[in-house]
Amino acid sequence: MDLFDTATTGTHGTPVTTRAGAGAPLAVRMRPRTLDEVTGQGHLLVPGSPLRRLVEPADDAARRAAPGSVILWGPPGVGKTTLAYLVATSAGRRFVELSAVTAGVKDVRQVVEDARRRLATGGEETVLFIDEVHRFSKTQQDALLPSVENRWVTLVAATTENPSFSVNSPLLSRSLLLTLRPLTGEDVRTLVERAVADERGLAGSVALDDDALDQLVRMAGGDARKALTVLEAAAGAALGDARESTDPGPATVDLATVERAVDVAAVRYDRDGDQHYDVVSAFIKSIRGSDVDAALHYLARMVAAGEDPRFIARRLVISAAEDVGMADPSALQTAVAAAQAVQLIGMPEGRIVLAEAVVHLATAPKSNRAYAGIGAALEDVAAGRIGTVPGHLRDAHYPGAKQLGHGKGYVYSHDEPHGVAAQQYLPDELVGRRYYEPSDRGYERQVADRLERIREILDR
Repeated sequence: MDLFDTATTGTHGTPVTTRAGAGAPLAVRMRPRTLDEVTGQGHLLVPGSPLRRLVEPADDAARRAAPGSVILWGPPGVGKTTLAYLVATSAGRRFVELSAVTAGVKDVRQVVEDARRRLATGGEETVLFIDEVHRFSKTQQDALLPSVENRWVTLVAATTENPSFSVNSPLLSRSLLLTLRPLTGEDVRTLVERAVADERGLAGSVALDDDALDQLVRMAGGDARKALTVLEAAAGAALGDARESTDPGPATVDLATVERAVDVAAVRYDRDGDQHYDVVSAFIKSIRGSDVDAALHYLARMVAAGEDPRFIARRLVISAAEDVGMADPSALQTAVAAAQAVQLIGMPEGRIVLAEAVVHLATAPKSNRAYAGIGAALEDVAAGRIGTVPGHLRDAHYPGAKQLGHGKGYVYSHDEPHGVAAQQYLPDELVGRRYYEPSDRGYERQVADRLERIREILDR
């Protein structure tokens, strides 16, 4: 059976077709028809995995042993909807799709009741796919519980939010949670090249330049749907130009064509990625060097080039911890907040959030002393300088621990003046070792003063 032959039902029960005809978007036409065509999720597709048992049941016993409800968690464009379709098409299941944005409790109950009637009369099983399930209220999610428990439907729910916080515990405990990984650049490259050559896609009607392919991969940011959407727009522009040309060969999609298709100027990174890494390196070093203008310049180059804003945000979080450190602890809070905000609102507005974080980090006082401290501690551990935990610091709560002397002589810090207990904390072999030496910059100057007084007490 072709993947897109299966009839589906929309939010209000209106039958729709999922056949990917010639007029369907490229991303829809190129949806994998089998699990073997799925890219980037190999950890979920090993032989005997729950997902394979659900999609490819060997017999009725295997189907009964397969999970009855699945929650697919992952970023946009990694294959959540594709996997839902594959579950539906296995063994001719009926597919019903609801969007949590528009569906209500009434819609859920209608689908469940229809599925029950079909099962009672010997009809086909129903796969209920709910996109963006994190948008469902508690009442809407609770309405799904009876159908999941009784297997009236096979629920496949997709979410980009952490299910531990966005899905009700009763529903989560009754479901198999599958975490989809972000697609790598090579994954996206494979999908784009397949779409150019495959008969379902562009069937070789265009030739994609290496620079254009690199730019598509960068702009996608791990989102296959975005990559194929941009490719389709660029291919349409190239084919339009080719109709006015006398060249009999395939139309060429070059970097300029991609730029026109997405209405954004691409910064030319060379195909080996050197410019990409050079710009990122200059970005971080400008922040470290407190040159806010240079840092904003390199940020602009990355944004204009379609760099994944989540990648930029991750680099800012690292910079806040490594280069600003305890000289301004609030810089890390700003960077983490920026990363979360970019994930929430996306681009183009995300550039404003990134710029605010860049300005904070670049103008903040700098200290790498915490970074240097953990490095020095790790060196000692790697060299075997670890020793044993002092007896008075060992856990004394389990049976028999006190007989071994664990916890004996421990001084409770809150009972001491200034909340500091003068006792040995490091192992004998490391007594007197100093890993953290604060600088005299920013807030760390206050830390240095306090730490000096603390160490005077501890060294008595």
